[in-house]
Amino acid sequence: MGTVSINVNGVDFTREVEPRLLFVHFLRDVLGLTGTHVGCDTSQCGACTVLVDGEATKSCTLFAVQLEGRKVTTIEGIAQAGKLHPVQQAFWDKHGLQCGFCTPGMIITTCALLDKNPKPTEEEIRHGLEGNICRCTGYHNIVKAVQEAAEKLPAARGN
Repeated sequence: MGTVSINVNGVDFTREVEPRLLFVHFLRDVLGLTGTHVGCDTSQCGACTVLVDGEATKSCTLFAVQLEGRKVTTIEGIAQAGKLHPVQQAFWDKHGLQCGFCTPGMIITTCALLDKNPKPTEEEIRHGLEGNICRCTGYHNIVKAVQEAAEKLPAARGN
């Protein structure tokens, strides 16, 4: 057992963990943050994507101890004051989800994409989402949701 201290969604957590505990299981089983999904256990689907120091990262690819001292944002941490984040709202408005299993990872990946590229083309959006698999939608409405979020985010940021 070892101790790990991680800031998750703005809150500092220090927990005893086994060195082999995957970060996705730390989030779900230790912290009770179940919005991050386990989809494939092979780092292929992207359902477990979180932001680590602002970078979209598949949480099934890291051990919890590797996140010592890092800042992590999960799907539970992007809404502010009970109001959906503009990316969450765009996914709702444009029907960018069906079963919803991939949605947290898609939304987190979209947040990272739009942070780096606030006005992506359709091709850049599709390329930016490549590491996230949706088995329901065919991606058409997901792309539309990302486009709407790109339009709304400058206003939400006060730009």
